[in-house]
Amino acid sequence: MLEVRRPKRSKVRTGIPPNGFRSQNRELWMPLYEHLLIARQDISAQQVDALATHLKTIVEGEGGKVEKQEYWGLRGLAYRIKKNRKGHYVLLNINAPPKAIAELERQNKINEDVLRYISVKVDAFEQSASKTRRDDRAESKPETETAEAAQ
Repeated sequence: MLEVRRPKRSKVRTGIPPNGFRSQNRELWMPLYEHLLIARQDISAQQVDALATHLKTIVEGEGGKVEKQEYWGLRGLAYRIKKNRKGHYVLLNINAPPKAIAELERQNKINEDVLRYISVKVDAFEQSASKTRRDDRAESKPETETAEAAQ
């Protein structure tokens, strides 16, 4: 009689994540995301803030956390999007499971005020571009004052 061998199953422990998935303080590890959205120019800054707050509640409802919410202001677009030449930019630094990001993007698709959005998975949050720009201006200002004093 011919003996049939079955492949051995790997021993998987359920309920215990691998070592890299738990931090020092026993919290469940979640990936970091940067989420940037562009809202229509027709709405006010307060409405954009309300939109960002709504997105924040969605992320927190799915078990994530918004580390930072930053409003970049009304900026010009490189090309027209849905008959808009300007848009309100908002950056969200998010620490959340992928399920929360999927729900966040689904809500952005539904919302008519959102022109474009992008979510990028990152290893660590960086200092935002607008903050860096403000620091550069602050550093360059004393140089111009010293040049004026020399003349």
